[in-house]
Amino acid sequence: QVQLVESGGGLVQAGGSLRLSCAASGRSFSRYAMGWFRQAPGKERDVVAAINWSGGLTYYADSVKGRFTISRDNAKNTVYLQINSLEPADTAVYYCATRDRASNPSMTVQDHAYWGRGTQVTITS
Repeated sequence: QVQLVESGGGLVQAGGSLRLSCAASGRSFSRYAMGWFRQAPGKERDVVAAINWSGGLTYYADSVKGRFTISRDNAKNTVYLQINSLEPADTAVYYCATRDRASNPSMTVQDHAYWGRGTQVTITS
């Protein structure tokens, strides 16, 4: 059974930084693409960033380019999201997810089969 557990969220002032982590278990982590998503209150879940199996290919939503960095450590079965220059608009629940069988990254929510429960990120101005 695939399990994803996010951590690292919290309450941060605008301009600050956070590093989110997502620990995976239940299958061979290094074979599959991963993604980070977020959902603000009253809004749909949106993709933030995605990464391929090796970490050599990454995609970002336009709204976060230059501020967010996705990475992975296959030896630790963990994917990370480094968030810099935080803005109040970044306030959301952040989720990690993995694709079912694909190693290439996707920026589509529906392409991801397994999800964590999320970690809350709140930015104060």
